[in-house]
Amino acid sequence: MSDSGKFCKKTMITSTSNSQVKNLVQLRKKAKERRKQQIYVVEGIRMFTEAPADQIEKIYVSASFAADRDHNGLLQGKKAEILADSVFDYVSDTKTPQGILCLMRMVNHDPDELFRPENGIWLVLENLQDPGNLGTMFRTGEGAGITGIVMDAFTADIYNPKTIRSTMGSIYRVPFLVTENLPETLHRMKSGNIRIFAAHLEGSVCYDEPDYRAGTAFLIGNEGNGLTEETASLADMNIRIPMKGQVESLNAAMAAGLLMYEADRQRRR
Repeated sequence: MSDSGKFCKKTMITSTSNSQVKNLVQLRKKAKERRKQQIYVVEGIRMFTEAPADQIEKIYVSASFAADRDHNGLLQGKKAEILADSVFDYVSDTKTPQGILCLMRMVNHDPDELFRPENGIWLVLENLQDPGNLGTMFRTGEGAGITGIVMDAFTADIYNPKTIRSTMGSIYRVPFLVTENLPETLHRMKSGNIRIFAAHLEGSVCYDEPDYRAGTAFLIGNEGNGLTEETASLADMNIRIPMKGQVESLNAAMAAGLLMYEADRQRRR
């Protein structure tokens, strides 16, 4: 992407039968297609302005967006395909599109780099299903200063459009890894002196009692069923968040947020 010169306008795409439009819809709807092309879609002004320039594959704007002088600065020196407003609405995943989306190249994070920092904080997710929860964990994790996030292959797709929106741009900045073998990855982390703490309803220790100032990873399980026995058994300690009233447990994203910020709090003493 060139950063100099004027916004380059092209011929407008006016048909939903256009091959690019069809591909956008496939990328929006199908995780399999995203994995095949190693491309995902981000939408909205904020997601565009925060996107790393070297990862942007292509930009699409609505005709109204392109004609708005207030947007000229955003598109300065960049090439973009223009879609008729009705076509942009067709490919958009939101009810009130902002008029800009782009295709992003997926980033493959190196496990050696992800687990290299000493005394880091990691979030490890098993079979988390709600895209909104996953995106919120990324955003909260960035705020708490975590080192990275590990997800098993059964966790919701990080590149799902709803997940992307929920990250509010944190997907660009929080390193992550999707592992096909979670037990093996946990063993690897433990061999690197990372202690594993499982959030568990039957945890024997309150979450604010352990020392999280050394390398720490928090295990969070499925929203309804929690962690599997196999995964929980690999933790160094099962911890619990005390509940009052008739509440059995917290929302997974909220629970993860409490744990990550507790680790951050201890490091700011």
